[in-house]
Amino acid sequence: MDITLDNGDTKRIGITRAHLEEDAGKSLHEDFQGQTGIDLNRAGTPLLEIVSEPDMRSAKEAVAYMKKLHALVRYLGVCDGNMQEGSFRCDANVSVRRPGEPFGTRAEIKNLNSFRFIEKAINFEVERQIDLIESGQTAVQETRLYDPDADETRSMRGKEDANDYRYFPDPDLLPVAISSEDIEAVRAAMPELPETKRQRFLSEYQLSDYDAETLTNNRETADYFEATTQACGDAKLAANWVMGGLTSLMNRHDIDISAVPVSPEALAGMLKRIQDNTISSSAAKEVLDALWQGEGSADAIIEAKGLKQISDTSAIESTIDEIIANNPAQVEQYRAGKEKVFGFFVGQAMKAFKGKADPAVVNQILKQKLGGA
Repeated sequence: MDITLDNGDTKRIGITRAHLEEDAGKSLHEDFQGQTGIDLNRAGTPLLEIVSEPDMRSAKEAVAYMKKLHALVRYLGVCDGNMQEGSFRCDANVSVRRPGEPFGTRAEIKNLNSFRFIEKAINFEVERQIDLIESGQTAVQETRLYDPDADETRSMRGKEDANDYRYFPDPDLLPVAISSEDIEAVRAAMPELPETKRQRFLSEYQLSDYDAETLTNNRETADYFEATTQACGDAKLAANWVMGGLTSLMNRHDIDISAVPVSPEALAGMLKRIQDNTISSSAAKEVLDALWQGEGSADAIIEAKGLKQISDTSAIESTIDEIIANNPAQVEQYRAGKEKVFGFFVGQAMKAFKGKADPAVVNQILKQKLGGA
């Protein structure tokens, strides 16, 4: 699986195997006064364990890899990805070595249930093992737990090698033979996966790498964006508002895209009014807030709140004439070459119209009236 690094490069992480188990439950380490509780609510639930090759060289790479897997299982619909509830979690094997030397002795940090904890736990464990080695001690193979309150790992038990688990075949379980036809049938039924979707967003919608990556991080956001784009016809405008105004409201209300009270069609209705210059971008923020509160369609909100832009050139010209007449010193400065003064006139005009004048029309008329600079 390929991950994208901070510098934009890609790195391939190998997968050793993926096998099915039954979930044995979950260890709880919070609010037990130093003790560990066991939650057996998930006992017997099918569990897919993906074992990765030791190809990651930093906590950030591990998090990037986990996020890629997280997106994949959610796209496939095999897991809801809820880390807080234990649906998706990580056991991180960490070892250190000096450059050129063989891999060091590893410690396994169990049941990490957030991307932030994965990064913090790995970074702590790296420093712990380096301190051990540099002080003349030896790292031991063991299983450790991460305490987020203390931001540290602590020993849980000794760690066996694979041959110490004493695996043996179960005679009641028959071998499963998977034919090439079975594989192709599953492949044909699979949804469009994140990387394929990202590449399509780049080519079909002409989005930037950042926009395409952000919008395809989860399937629900990608679907919401596409539905909005199809309804309004402008992919870049839809991307800006899904990643900007809508995400801001989601963060403020602490919900994800699946719980957003504004449908793609409703958002597209607002975007169409931006496209035809009925409202400005600043007024659109007010419209989006009202859409979120369920105050009606974009058109109804615009009408009720009086948010339509003023595009009547004669009315705008008359007001600009007054502003120019009342500010002769600034007019002289602008015509003498101080171009920054132009912003003063724009501000005065927008203030006079309470932000409802079409900025493009205001700029055009100002340039005509003020003359060269």
